[in-house]
Amino acid sequence: MIERAYGLTTDLYELTMAAAYFENGLHQPALFDLFIRRLPKHRSYLITAGLDQILDYLSELRFTPDQIDYLRKHPVFKRVSDAFFDYLTGFRFTGDIWAMPEGTAAFGMEPLLRVKGPIIEAQVVETFLLSTLNFQTMIASKAARVVRAAQGRSVIEFGTRRAHGTEAGLFAARAAFIGGCIGTSNVEAGHLFGIPTFGTLAHSFVMSFDNEDDAFRAFINVFPDNATVLVDTYDTIAAVKRLTEQYKDSAIPAVRLDSGDLCELSKQVRQILDGAGMTQTKIFASSDLNEFRIADLISRGAQIDSFGVGTELATSYDAPALSGVYKLSGIEEHGQIKMRIKLSKDKATYPGPKQVWRLTDSTGKYVRDIVSLADEDEPRSEPGETAAPLLKPVMSCGEILERTNAGIADLNPLRDRTLQELEHLPADLLLLETEARYPVSFSDGLKETRDKIESQLTHLQ
Repeated sequence: MIERAYGLTTDLYELTMAAAYFENGLHQPALFDLFIRRLPKHRSYLITAGLDQILDYLSELRFTPDQIDYLRKHPVFKRVSDAFFDYLTGFRFTGDIWAMPEGTAAFGMEPLLRVKGPIIEAQVVETFLLSTLNFQTMIASKAARVVRAAQGRSVIEFGTRRAHGTEAGLFAARAAFIGGCIGTSNVEAGHLFGIPTFGTLAHSFVMSFDNEDDAFRAFINVFPDNATVLVDTYDTIAAVKRLTEQYKDSAIPAVRLDSGDLCELSKQVRQILDGAGMTQTKIFASSDLNEFRIADLISRGAQIDSFGVGTELATSYDAPALSGVYKLSGIEEHGQIKMRIKLSKDKATYPGPKQVWRLTDSTGKYVRDIVSLADEDEPRSEPGETAAPLLKPVMSCGEILERTNAGIADLNPLRDRTLQELEHLPADLLLLETEARYPVSFSDGLKETRDKIESQLTHLQ
């Protein structure tokens, strides 16, 4: 876990609302849903990620004396009482969380996470929850697409140097592994999260020697068991031919292609390697790859064993943001939930604590999801279908109940869940360019409750 004082890791309006709640004596429990309004272009599903960091944040959330002094001096708080700042000294999150486990396939308008807690606490955490779940889910979803496009060939995340800062690179590596990548180039991600790490060498290493062969020899001598030799600095084919002449009696683990026509070069390189008896030497490719280019390379018969994907993956280049929102769905008063909805055009919401039910047919394929009120019975299913709830309790009274993985250094169960989830999705959702949409509906009970509240609100206007 990365230790931080998280109190100010939020937007100012979360804290001004917190102060206004406090000054007006509002401390009652509130319910919030976090969901994605709609899927981006070229996305027919999402893969959830980021919950582990949310649980760490909620369990560690506090305000330091220095942070509280900063807020006292902020001009916007000049009329706020000292009692509010005294309250912040003991601030902790004491609420409850329900969430979809990381690695779960999810869709638009489904709560990915539900919060119940004192309204100030539940409000202040909005920014971190959205930022974390939006970002990691976005990257995990992109990774799942890239990995599917590779059709069983390995994909390694290479994107930290192009990410929006090193922290984004760190958590992009984590999310990409959950999405199906076999590893990352980010060494810190390997250390913190137990992700396998991989690396080759840069053109600068080759160029630092007067002779390309001397560079190869220097690197292979140090790393004979795992060297991936970058062969495109000057003349790719000539470099590979010389390697086969010099190392035909010893195995070179892999060569890397990073420029030019990757498809044709890979075919030529494979032919040269095999002709020299170096059939065990793998071909690794990089260079602005994404799921579409990888799919094209494979369709044209590229002889590539694994791919390094950087910019396009660590930034989710084609869809760099999710429309995640965090909306109030209820206030508890005297032990009863008073439902809340938003009526804004194109941004309307549904009331109350919710559950998401996934219905699966007799072949194991997911067929539809139903969002219901949390206290509704399991929805009716068609013959042969089964229903399972997706939102699980993960925190109670501010205490973590269960992590989504066996430990912070073991993300393999989450990666395995992603790969299994994809096998359960309808085939048309897995196409890189598809108009197919997975059915998500709302239960009759939830719709009736919403209609009743909307009618009441309309009469009050």
